[in-house]
Amino acid sequence: MLDIAVVNTALPTLQIDLNTDLHALKWVLDAYTLALASVVLTAGSLADRFGRRRLFAIGVTVFTVSSAAAAASGSIEFLIATRAVQGLGAALMFAVSLALLSHAFRTPQERTGAFAAYGATIGASFALGPFVGGALTEWLGWEWVFLVNVPIGIVVFAICVTKLVESRDPQPPKIDFPGQITLVAGLFALVYGLLNAAEDGWGAGHVVAALASAVGLLSAFIAIEATSRAPMVPLGMFRNPRFAGAQIAAMAISAGLFSTFIYIMIFLQDVKGYSPMEAGLVLVPGTMVNLFCAAATAKIGTKVPPVALIAGGLGLVSVGMVISAVMISADMTWLELQVGFIIAMAGTGLFNPAVSAVALDVPERVAGLATGIHDTARQAGVAIGIAALGTLVSVTDIVGSLQDVMFAGAAIGAVGAVGSLFLFRRPVTPGATAAVAQAAA
Repeated sequence: MLDIAVVNTALPTLQIDLNTDLHALKWVLDAYTLALASVVLTAGSLADRFGRRRLFAIGVTVFTVSSAAAAASGSIEFLIATRAVQGLGAALMFAVSLALLSHAFRTPQERTGAFAAYGATIGASFALGPFVGGALTEWLGWEWVFLVNVPIGIVVFAICVTKLVESRDPQPPKIDFPGQITLVAGLFALVYGLLNAAEDGWGAGHVVAALASAVGLLSAFIAIEATSRAPMVPLGMFRNPRFAGAQIAAMAISAGLFSTFIYIMIFLQDVKGYSPMEAGLVLVPGTMVNLFCAAATAKIGTKVPPVALIAGGLGLVSVGMVISAVMISADMTWLELQVGFIIAMAGTGLFNPAVSAVALDVPERVAGLATGIHDTARQAGVAIGIAALGTLVSVTDIVGSLQDVMFAGAAIGAVGAVGSLFLFRRPVTPGATAAVAQAAA
């Protein structure tokens, strides 16, 4: 997750150094998140079959090597390609991360604390990442936002092979190749269409063709999953309203909040004239609030229903984004920007641990599958959010564009809050429980 956030701050510098434009910059982010979202489900199935620790170790290796390659990029095309490979490595890690935690921490109390730490890490990486990326870009160059992954990757690999315990599904399902192909193609067509709509307009022939293809391919994916004997996404799992609500909420916060960071960084550096490190520092207070709130869920999570933290957290995100949209102007002060952002990050801190715990409240045999579905929702939300909100951005009016982006993001968060609240209020029927059990069979 840090690798999404650190790149945000480096983008204006990278744009100058590689002589590129905003359209290509969005692909630097979306190539990563799109690859991650598209492959993480199959990665989860592979992990259940061949071993979760093994797949995690492979993912760390791919991620680390591709990070070094990204730092050596001499063109925007090569950088985008290496970012896609990074996304593949990240997919392997994400597919099993929560499953490894679930296997290591057995009791509900232990898992609550572990998921709180996991959620705090996700939130902190998005908020602290811009500062880290700004410092690296300003002091060492944009290449170091990728090189910093190399020593971290080496340490994580060492911990993986020496400390983690292997786990797998003794009866893993078959790999769903038709589902994988239609999902990758469908998500790519959707993001491609949205990104190009921002450049060429909704009526352009290639935009219409891409969006129509996306509808057809994603519809085909759903049809395949509904009829397959070994689907990568057992649709019956979504009959459990709590599981379905967690995925809707995860996609909403990713598309509504996390996808706006690229546009916030452009505003701070291109309009406000902040250096990369100064732009990153703007987000530090929100980081601290996020960490505090995420840590607090370890204690209150056992006393407060998850829906209160999930829907309430998303509600705070929406309120904070509306405040930011109203206050954004070319002459706004550093302190004025803090008001809405701190509220949004407080909501994020409450949200992340709770939604992760609900998403993994499934039989251990399908922990990898549940993790994959949850991470697909998160990463697809970021990729689609960057592309969709990008259609509101005009390089000639960055201030007005950012206001529109923040209002739209707030609306997405509000819809997610209402949707998750509605689903969590529905009772879990015996049929829904049987559907999850069938996926584990």
